[in-house]
Amino acid sequence: MSSPLQRLVGDVVVLDSGTPIVYIGRLVEVTDHTLVLEDADMHDCRDGHANKEEYLASVHRGDFSVNRRAVVVMRSVVISVSRLSDVVAD
Repeated sequence: MSSPLQRLVGDVVVLDSGTPIVYIGRLVEVTDHTLVLEDADMHDCRDGHANKEEYLASVHRGDFSVNRRAVVVMRSVVISVSRLSDVVAD
């Protein structure tokens, strides 16, 4: 039986880090300690005027800029993972 994270491989996901940083990209690998995203956006919400929810709403509308070909995120900093398509935008 595959884990919930393994079932997301290949999907565009949002990784919430519990800090002002949010990661968005195609999940390509899940290990015991890392999540690997490709065609990713590593966004620090302190750099703009939008909080995480506002930023995710804009991304959901298609305002998504890739700034990393790949990024390895430590699972220890991730508090939640969801498909971008599951983000509910107002």
